[in-house]
Amino acid sequence: MTAAGVHPRNEGAELAVDVEGYYRAYGPMVLRRCSRLLRNDQKAVDATQDVFVRLLRNERRLRSESPTSLLLKIATNVCLNVLRSERRRPEDPSDEALLEIAAADEPEPRSQARSALRRIFSREQESTRAIAVMHLVDGLTLEEVAGEVGLSVSGVRKRLRALSGRVAALEGVEP
Repeated sequence: MTAAGVHPRNEGAELAVDVEGYYRAYGPMVLRRCSRLLRNDQKAVDATQDVFVRLLRNERRLRSESPTSLLLKIATNVCLNVLRSERRRPEDPSDEALLEIAAADEPEPRSQARSALRRIFSREQESTRAIAVMHLVDGLTLEEVAGEVGLSVSGVRKRLRALSGRVAALEGVEP
């Protein structure tokens, strides 16, 4: 395996991911994402394992160009599926009422929020979306984000400032 997480037998061919290497390198980041979304340590550990099982099942079809974005996207999807399943089948019957209340958000505001996010991110590069999620959702510092996406801290700051300006313009507010 090379430092980039590519199997040597696959150099120059399809760049299959090294799941074990990714687990060692990115496991803590995936666990943080799952913990933040699920707010339950045991469920977060299980979800983290599921992320890497999915990666293992699809390793031949995946490329190792942007592992951070890929793993965070898989982790988010796994966690959202866990939350949806819990809403449909609560483990504790007493939790059912709480989950119904939590799921009873008005559909119009949720739809408006999704629409706004689509408008905001449709014009953004994928790396800008990843920067926003890592910094604003995962709580990574600008330095950590810069290291993950291969930009300077000032480049990350500039992208976030520009994104903030576009969001403010959509809301009709000064940034």
